Amino acid sequence: MSGPQAAPAAPPAPVRSEPWATAGQAKPARVYDLLLDGKDNYAADRDLVDRMLRVQPHVRTAARENRAFVRRAVRALAERGVAQFLDIGCGLPTRENVHAIAQRHVPGARVVYADHDPVVLSHARALLADDANVSVVRADLRDRDGLLETVTAAAPLDWTRPVGVLLTSVLHHLADADRPGDTVAALRRAMAPGSALVVSHLTADPAPAAIAETAALYTAGCGTPLVPRGRAEVAAFLGDLEPLLPGVVFTSEWRPEGPVRPPDQALMYAAVAVR
Repeated sequence: MSGPQAAPAAPPAPVRSEPWATAGQAKPARVYDLLLDGKDNYAADRDLVDRMLRVQPHVRTAARENRAFVRRAVRALAERGVAQFLDIGCGLPTRENVHAIAQRHVPGARVVYADHDPVVLSHARALLADDANVSVVRADLRDRDGLLETVTAAAPLDWTRPVGVLLTSVLHHLADADRPGDTVAALRRAMAPGSALVVSHLTADPAPAAIAETAALYTAGCGTPLVPRGRAEVAAFLGDLEPLLPGVVFTSEWRPEGPVRPPDQALMYAAVAVR
């Protein structure tokens, strides 16, 4: 790992106010937690999920397939020797978190969880405080210029060695105006040889009308965007990195370990690409 680290920086101010933080409104992290059968959710989240499921019955299946993809991707990178991971937009802790998977294959693997939701940060710090190889950082993916600086100042990642950067089920929360491609490009430029980018992203390709309506419900209910993108747009996030086989596919199709859910149930593209 790198040498002595700088003292943790003070949590940065939010990039912008969060309209979805209003009391009584659904929140993205809690909605995703509910879809994964978690317990950290409230009536507003359950009402929104019920309405989404009436329009697109496979939303819950898609969330579970995404989480299964994350487990397989982290394991694949750990087996390649990657011993550092940065999970941006990590969400509420769940079963089989990234650090548990990585450390199972690489003892002492270092994992940094980054999120801008104070509730997520509070839960993560409470549950992970006893693991010296795990850090929890407040950082906002929309902060194109300050994201890496914030993470590096607060967490001991050595960017001269391979890092697995996870952007799973998070880029679709950035509108085109947020220029997500520029943010991901900045992350790619920081990657040393052997590093990897893990991406999963909602798409409307299998069911355009239902996904469009579901995304509109979500955006109104949470007050944060949900922007489906096509395969070519998701592939563009990989830039000059080399996708591992099988390339950009639906989450259920990425190195499956059992029966493969069809695209209209997986609903997200996924890829792992290496420097």
